[in-house]
Amino acid sequence: MTEVLRITDLSRSFGETEALRGVNFAVGKGEWIGLLGPNGAGKTTCVRAIAGRVRPDAGVIRLFDTDVTQAGEAAAAARSRLGVVPQDIALYPTLTASENLQTFGALNGLSTSEARERAEWALEWTGLDGRRRDRVKTFSGGMKRRLNIACGVLHRPELILLDEPTVGVDPQSRERIWEMLGQLRDEGASLMLTTHQLDEAQRVCDRIVIIDHGCVIADGTLRSLIAETVGSDRRVIVTLDEPVGEGAFGATVRLNGTALEVTTEQVAADLPMVLEQVAGLGRRVEDVRIVEPSLQAVFLHLTGRELRE
Repeated sequence: MTEVLRITDLSRSFGETEALRGVNFAVGKGEWIGLLGPNGAGKTTCVRAIAGRVRPDAGVIRLFDTDVTQAGEAAAAARSRLGVVPQDIALYPTLTASENLQTFGALNGLSTSEARERAEWALEWTGLDGRRRDRVKTFSGGMKRRLNIACGVLHRPELILLDEPTVGVDPQSRERIWEMLGQLRDEGASLMLTTHQLDEAQRVCDRIVIIDHGCVIADGTLRSLIAETVGSDRRVIVTLDEPVGEGAFGATVRLNGTALEVTTEQVAADLPMVLEQVAGLGRRVEDVRIVEPSLQAVFLHLTGRELRE
């Protein structure tokens, strides 16, 4: 796979604090990766270094096969192909949606006609065409989020850095945002997502990079990370109409009131046997849930459960 980003041995300290300690990972063309980690793990410093907001102490950032670690014309040209969508809303509240889009288009190097054309595309893409002449300060949080994303991608970037793009929005806006980003990916863009919404990262990302204490501690597909950490066994939870007595099942079945729980690698083989035993006890099954290993389980396994402030 062609790489659009390659980070090698990236390090950055702020005083005595080592924010990055030899970070290594890559992003392929058309790939969607999640850059995850607890608070203070180094994610923000890494993203800022890629965007040129922070200069690393050591290491190399190659963006579109160009070393952008040091400032220069080549680095500026490579970064012009980069799109950045910040977590904080970066819009002009007293300007209209259309005016914001055309302003950000100009800031990203588009001509007046190009900015106007791309603004028309963005208004339809975000579902804000009917609010084009309304000032942004009158918009809901979800509308601002969608417009914020559009302003960061008007210049058709080939790699997009997304920092918590769905934070604080309702489920409908969240779904619309994922549809918007999926369309960009389908059109060939690569995306790097930082988020604390692990269920969303699990759903949309091709690959997961987990960073903690300034180092990459995991890099792979969800399937490979699960196999390397928590294992691929599933939990089968069967809810009965009434509790059963202790000893009604073997040691492999855990009882909790009316719930039976079995951990198994072969659901198709083990579940029928449990249901047959339930029927033999004269109990009725009210619900069956199969819980698969999740990204959250992997994340907590690798980074621990203590709070990070």
